[in-house]
Amino acid sequence: MEPIFWLSIFIVFYTFLGYGILLYILVLIRRAVKGRRVPPGLDQDFPTLTLVIAAYNEESIIEEKIRDTLQLSYPQGKLSILFVTDGSSDRTPDIIARYPELRLMHTPARSGKIQAIHRAMHEVDSEVVVFTDANTFLNQDALLLIARHYADPTVGAVSGEKRVMQDAVSDATAGEGFYWKYESALKRWDSELYSVVGAAGELFSVRRALYRQVEPDTILDDFMISMLIASQGYRIVYEPDAYASETSSDNIQEELKRKVRIAAGGIQSITRLGKLLNPVSYPVLSFQYISHRVLRWTVTPFLMILALLLNIAIMAMVGGALYAIILIAQLLFYTLALAGWIMERRKIKVKAFFVPYYFCVMNYAVLAGIRRYLGGRQSAAWDKAKRKSVQPHSAGL
Repeated sequence: MEPIFWLSIFIVFYTFLGYGILLYILVLIRRAVKGRRVPPGLDQDFPTLTLVIAAYNEESIIEEKIRDTLQLSYPQGKLSILFVTDGSSDRTPDIIARYPELRLMHTPARSGKIQAIHRAMHEVDSEVVVFTDANTFLNQDALLLIARHYADPTVGAVSGEKRVMQDAVSDATAGEGFYWKYESALKRWDSELYSVVGAAGELFSVRRALYRQVEPDTILDDFMISMLIASQGYRIVYEPDAYASETSSDNIQEELKRKVRIAAGGIQSITRLGKLLNPVSYPVLSFQYISHRVLRWTVTPFLMILALLLNIAIMAMVGGALYAIILIAQLLFYTLALAGWIMERRKIKVKAFFVPYYFCVMNYAVLAGIRRYLGGRQSAAWDKAKRKSVQPHSAGL
C-alpha cells in the first residue's frame, strides 16, 4: 500500500503545484540560455482580422457588447466584425441588425456553437480570426496585442486572458478568481517555454489558413481548434495584456454545471488528440499537455480519493508520525471544504473557506464529467451558466 500511497500523493502534488514549480524552473533556464521571449511591437503592418462573436439569447447584454466591440482599436479597413446568432429565440439578432457596421449571420435552428463557428468560417477571408463570447468584454487594445504575434511565422494561434470581474465575484465562487490567477501564471510560463496548452473560448485567435474543422459533437471547440493547430507544429502564444472580462458564475451550482461540461469535453479531447501524447513526435508540447491537462482530466481526482483511503488504512495497520501528519492535513483540508459547502448553503460570507471548497468542486466535476461523457449524456449545444450581473466598465479587475 505504501508505494501506491506515495505515488498517488506525488501525482496529486505534481498536478496542482509541482508542475508549476518545475515549469518556472525550466523557464528560468530557458531565459538564461536563450533570453526572454519578447513579443513583436505594435509598429507593424497588421494583418486583416475578423472578430467572430457567437451569441445565443443574449438580449439583456448584447447592446453593451456591441458598444464594447465598436470601441476596439485596429487599423481602419482591416477589421470586420461578425456576429453569429444561430438558434437565438429572443431579440438578439434584431438588435445586432440595427448596426450597419456589423455583419450578422442568423438561422433559427440551434445546432450548437461549433456548427455556427464552422458556418461563419466559410464566410471569413481575413488572415487572422479572433473568437470571443457575447458575455465578455475586451480591453480596447486587445486585438492589436493579439495580432502583433502573427509577425512571428511560428505562431499559429494566440490566446488572450480571462479575467473575473472582482465586483461581481460571488461568495460561493470566490475560489474561481484565485484559480484563474494561478492558471494565468501557468499559461504565461507555458507560452514562454514553448506553447500554451489550448486556448479558452473567451478570447482566442487563429491563422485562418491553419483552421481545421472539428467534429460537430465537439464539446470544447476552442480547445480542440487550437490544439489541432499546435499538432501542425505551430505555437499557441499567451497574451495576458489582451483580456476578456466576465462575471463569475451566479452560484456554485452554476459553476459546477460549467465545470462538468469542461471535464466531459476534456475526456473527449484526450481521446481525439491521442497523437499529442507521443513525446517522440512532440517532445515539449507532449510534456506540457500531459502535465497541465491530461492528469487533471483523468487520474488525479481518483488518486485524491485513493490517497485518503490508503492513508487511513496505513495508519490503522502501520502507524507512524509522518503518515499521521499527512492524514491530519488531508482531513483538515476536506473539513475546510465541507465548512465552505455548509456556509454556501446558509449564505454565510467567509470567503477563506471557499478556496478548498472550490478545489473539491473542480475535482468532483471531473468525476461527474467522465461519467457524463462515457454515458453519452453531454451535448455540444450551448448551455449557458447563469452569471452575476454587473456593469462591465465599472467593475474592478
